[in-house]
Amino acid sequence: MKRTGMTRSLDTLGRIVIPMEIRNSMGIEISEPLEFYMDVEERFMGIGKYSSGVSCNLCNSFQDLTYFKSLLLCEQCILDLKGNVGVSPIPAPVVKEPAYKGKKINRRSTKELVESLRRLVREHPTAKQSEYAERLGVSQGRISQLKKLL
Repeated sequence: MKRTGMTRSLDTLGRIVIPMEIRNSMGIEISEPLEFYMDVEERFMGIGKYSSGVSCNLCNSFQDLTYFKSLLLCEQCILDLKGNVGVSPIPAPVVKEPAYKGKKINRRSTKELVESLRRLVREHPTAKQSEYAERLGVSQGRISQLKKLL
C-alpha cells in the first residue's frame, strides 16, 4: 500500500471525490462500480474496482469465459498466453563456469608444497614470487603463506 499524499473531505451528503490521477492510474472510468473494503480494528478503508466474480481475471472481460485452474479467463487472454503475447521471460541467473573447467584439481598437502618451494628457492634464489607460483601451480598468495612456513 502506498501513500499518495492526497486528501479529500466528505461533503454534507457523505460523498468524496477520487482524484483524477488515481482514477487514471487505476483505470477507473466514470460511472464504473467500485467496491469498499474495511478493517474495523485497524480503522482502514479501501476502494477497488468492483468485479462481480464473473469476469476474466486478467482483463475483466465478460465474454467467452473459461475456467483454468480455478481462475476465470476469457478466450482472448488464453490465446495471448498460448502465443506468449505480452509475456516477458524472467532472465536466467548467470552461472560462472568453474576456473578449472572440468579438469581434475591436483591438490597437494601443505607439507609437500613447502618442500617443493624450499627446493625451488635453493635452485632459483633470484626468482620472483610469481615464478614460484607458476612452477608450483598455486597463487602468489599461497606462495606467501608457504614462505612463512619455511
